[in-house]
Amino acid sequence: MTVGRTLGTAALLGAGALAWSVVEAQWYTLREVTVPVLPSGQDPLRVLHLSDLHLTPGQRRKVDWVRDLASLDPHLVVDTGDNWAHLDAMPALLEALEPHLARPGVFVLGSNDYVAPRPKNPARYLLPDSRGAGPVRPVELPWRELVARFDAAGWIDLSNRRDVVKVDGRVLSLVGTDDAHLDRDRFPAAGGDDDARTGSTPVDLHLGVTHAPYRRVLDAMHADDVDVTIAGHTHGGQLAVPLWGALVTNCDLDTRRAKGLHGWPGPRPDRTGGAGSSWLHVSAGLGTSPYAPVRFACRPEATLLTFVAA
Repeated sequence: MTVGRTLGTAALLGAGALAWSVVEAQWYTLREVTVPVLPSGQDPLRVLHLSDLHLTPGQRRKVDWVRDLASLDPHLVVDTGDNWAHLDAMPALLEALEPHLARPGVFVLGSNDYVAPRPKNPARYLLPDSRGAGPVRPVELPWRELVARFDAAGWIDLSNRRDVVKVDGRVLSLVGTDDAHLDRDRFPAAGGDDDARTGSTPVDLHLGVTHAPYRRVLDAMHADDVDVTIAGHTHGGQLAVPLWGALVTNCDLDTRRAKGLHGWPGPRPDRTGGAGSSWLHVSAGLGTSPYAPVRFACRPEATLLTFVAA
């Protein structure tokens, strides 16, 4: 009888946790983070970080919530990919991003911008490499049209390239990579004509942008002397353990950096031992795969990064 009651209680707790995880997956939140990284005496610079929307048709509430973020009046929008998760999601995605495309922006793509997600055994995420090689050919999404839409709006594509953007009177040099989860990353060489730091105009901030924060990319960013690297992909672990945190990152990044503001390769630059580190921000993102529409102890998020004088 005691065993039966124990099993019954466990089943109820499990059912309750599952029900809550479905609710939490739609409980969007805005994180606000301050990063002391600008030259002395400069005014704050607001950067809206959007990542991993995994948008599908019919997600009206997510579309409206993302649109409303324009009221934050950011100086720059950074989109770190995995924008959609369905072949017919283009209209909804463009509606969600419409007010943001009117602002200066930069972007890279993630694996689910290129191909639609497929059902996957969740246990694969516990393996050192969750990707695998499945027998089913993935459905290619219209990513070229998506890139063309972003380009037409004036957003800067940082897939394996460098560029520069001027916002609020500041000059930001930029470097980015394509998705390391698909092994599409090729870090661009420094010091060429496309490296804004080699020009005559002083650079106020050197920003790195990537989708999946694999260690090789973060090491390359750090060696390139970026001030801040911005990434997504991890979903913050998606299913976390309260008081413990993420169990997986879906890449080779350690779980304690699964989301939030950190340092790389060591502690944060403003913490003991962090003098040799650069800043790293990883977003837990706003969506999930349509085949695993749950989150636990890891709310979906967008982030307003406010860069201030160090």
